Amino acid sequence: MKENIFNTEFQEQSVASKAVVGLERISEAFRVLLWDHAKKNGLSPIQIQILIFLAYHKKTLCTVSYLAIEFNLTKATVSDAVRVLDKKGYIVKDYSSEDSRSYSILLSEEGKKMVATTQTFANPIVEGFEGIEKSELDSFFKTLSTLIYKLNSKGILTIQRTCYGCKFYDKSGPKDYCKLIGKELSSADIRLDCPEFEDRA
Repeated sequence: MKENIFNTEFQEQSVASKAVVGLERISEAFRVLLWDHAKKNGLSPIQIQILIFLAYHKKTLCTVSYLAIEFNLTKATVSDAVRVLDKKGYIVKDYSSEDSRSYSILLSEEGKKMVATTQTFANPIVEGFEGIEKSELDSFFKTLSTLIYKLNSKGILTIQRTCYGCKFYDKSGPKDYCKLIGKELSSADIRLDCPEFEDRA
């Protein structure tokens, strides 16, 4: 049986455990910053996350069903959030699909303004990277992207539009390669949310 990573004595002997605790702290900072913006703008954290998602992802992904998987929530919870956003005038429902019960969710003009206001909530975390050498950042990102892919492979993280799980990704040679754009990928080129992503399965 493995030692408890939250045991401070065990942490002294395990860099991986320290890293997990560090990620927990970063997660807490993300949550606090998101909540702060939510309260200032009269929205819930998930409503802000949905608005930001709608702003930067293709229409086919902007449905209640997909958002539920994306944010690991029930369809009922997402539907409630969408209903509030609709009532506040931040989104519009597009019923242009063949199924009259199904719709895509699009940002209204007011929704776009709200995204411009709220999407900066994580900037303090980004600013924390200032002064760190590029080589260190590249190494950190490579480790992080690999960890995310492993968690996705185990089913802990649901949807991940990362290079490692994409059908265009190739590792048959010495370097990472994208067959869609026809070029080798450095560690910094790896995407965690690629708009051209297609599941390898």
